[in-house]
Amino acid sequence: MSEQTPADNKNVDDINVNKDTANDSAANESSPELKKHTFEAEVAQLLHLVTHSLYSNSDIFVRELVSNASDACDKLRFEATNDDSLYEDDGELKIRIAVDEDAKTITFTDNGIGMNEADAIENLGTIAKSGTKAFLDKLSESQKQDGQLIGQFGVGFYSGFIVADTISVESRKAGEPADQGVRWVSDGTGSFTVEPITKETRGTAITLHLKEQYSEGEDSYLDRGKIKQLVNKYSDHISLPIQMRKEVWQEDVKENENDDAPASGEMVLTDEWETINKASALWTRTASEIEDEEYIDFYKNITYDMDAPLAWTHNRVEGRVQYTQLLYIPKKAPVDLYTREQQHGLKLYVKRVLLWMKLSNYCQCTCVSSKGSLIQPTCH
Repeated sequence: MSEQTPADNKNVDDINVNKDTANDSAANESSPELKKHTFEAEVAQLLHLVTHSLYSNSDIFVRELVSNASDACDKLRFEATNDDSLYEDDGELKIRIAVDEDAKTITFTDNGIGMNEADAIENLGTIAKSGTKAFLDKLSESQKQDGQLIGQFGVGFYSGFIVADTISVESRKAGEPADQGVRWVSDGTGSFTVEPITKETRGTAITLHLKEQYSEGEDSYLDRGKIKQLVNKYSDHISLPIQMRKEVWQEDVKENENDDAPASGEMVLTDEWETINKASALWTRTASEIEDEEYIDFYKNITYDMDAPLAWTHNRVEGRVQYTQLLYIPKKAPVDLYTREQQHGLKLYVKRVLLWMKLSNYCQCTCVSSKGSLIQPTCH
């Protein structure tokens, strides 16, 4: 059974582009709107490593794409602190995952900051990070840690190519006209195409056209139950609602009402979206109700560190300024600790809204190896 978004849902666009259409678009070089680009050398090398070395931990694409969607929503919140119109009368931020068994696709959709054509080329076609070379070197040294490192170096989008032979992205940047949307398509081999589209709603929809081995059998990601389990495993801490279409049991109509045999039936999709994660930021909960295992899992999810933290502190201070602090100390120093271009610092949230990505004033050189640090002050 295929899963499709109701046409009257204006908040989120779920792409339902079949694989043949995506491939035809990539080949249609005669279109004046379609532009073909070549991946930069480091991206091409990365994509080769992703598809040939990371297949043993294929589940990580769910974690990475959900994390990217969450970041996009955080960026919108940050930008909207100065320009409330960016919400476009849709302030309920969310992430949605749609599965289409017929088209063999999974679509991750968010209504976050979105991208225009220039953003798509820069963010998806190049890697403007000094740590990329270190990432590639690290992959060669220890493939056991590949699944963790891919997110640590900010290249998690490409993990989609572990399970997909084509990825389609449709996006529109918040605050820009509907006709400024962009479609980005690639098979992950060496090039990608971009073309302008009209997209009524802001945000991004990433559609993975699954490889055959990941669309059938035990390894299939078209199983909604499996996707829900992976979200609960990797992304339960995400403070945004992560939603999937609700399934209900529908009994078949009996031909003979006097028949006492149990009624048969099947699970059917409804037009209702249900939240499948707790959608509760860990640091906002009382420390006494959080198990050590939850702290450790949260740390691993936000830092991509395979080891448990050396220590952590979680406390709430009340006075003229109230704030909650959750600070982790890793067991080992991060690999980019002595990279001059890399910034370190705490994340600052006010009323669960991210206002500062790396607040270095609170994290001096003697403790720059602290990770996953979160502060949520409430000023009176």
